[in-house]
Amino acid sequence: MPKMPKLPGPPLPAALREPPPRPGDPNGKKTPLQEAAEAGITVVDWVDERTSLSGATRWLLFRKVPKGTNWFYTLGSATLFAFLSQAVTGVFLAMYYRPDPAGGAYESIRYVTNDVFLGQFVRGMHKWGSSVMVILVFLHMGRTFFFGAYKYPRELNWVIGVVLLILTLTMSFTGYLLPFDQRAYWATIVGVNINGTGPLLGPYLSDFLRGGSEFGATTLSRFYAIHMLLVPGLLVALIGAHLYLVTKLGTTAPPWQKAESSEELREAEV
Repeated sequence: MPKMPKLPGPPLPAALREPPPRPGDPNGKKTPLQEAAEAGITVVDWVDERTSLSGATRWLLFRKVPKGTNWFYTLGSATLFAFLSQAVTGVFLAMYYRPDPAGGAYESIRYVTNDVFLGQFVRGMHKWGSSVMVILVFLHMGRTFFFGAYKYPRELNWVIGVVLLILTLTMSFTGYLLPFDQRAYWATIVGVNINGTGPLLGPYLSDFLRGGSEFGATTLSRFYAIHMLLVPGLLVALIGAHLYLVTKLGTTAPPWQKAESSEELREAEV
């Protein structure tokens, strides 16, 4: 009995076929750079499959932007960058700082400025960055106010922004004492006394900042704890809420930008 001829198998789907060799590589071998890129993609896919972060990333980055958006809208991003710069430089300064009023605080700052590699540069970035951040926060809030971006439905985001402004000023005030030189010492005394003149809560606020009835060693430790732990934690939480609301509600168009009315909308209104 003659044997039946062997029929060819069904063609494989395109997704299961082996990819053709890349141009310039007749043997189909991958270069180390290509292998590293594919390994990175595999790791990202592995993480995304278990966390679904790609959806949140697309929701955060890809959104509609109103017509007329200009450079004024970058003030918020610039303020965020200034805060990140302050956080990074503050961590490096904290590695050398000693909150000791008996010469330790001043000597640690002097050591950072004069002896540590790039210490003067990092301290200068932190010192002047605080002023830059305060200026950017005021400019950002001024743009928000004059563009009417505080109105419905963004009232809560405006309140969060006001709290962020107060916390930024608190960070600047508490950080001013940390070098513990003569200028920082007496300027902080003046600032604490001014807070004490406030109605109702003023005297209690001054006692809280001083750590008692007198300006002493506890005051420096309290200012350092507020500057390094309390206020940064609140800033990170509120900045996260602020960015979430900005992404969810979007940004407002400039007040001079008028909405375009098409013929279809006019016919629908009629």
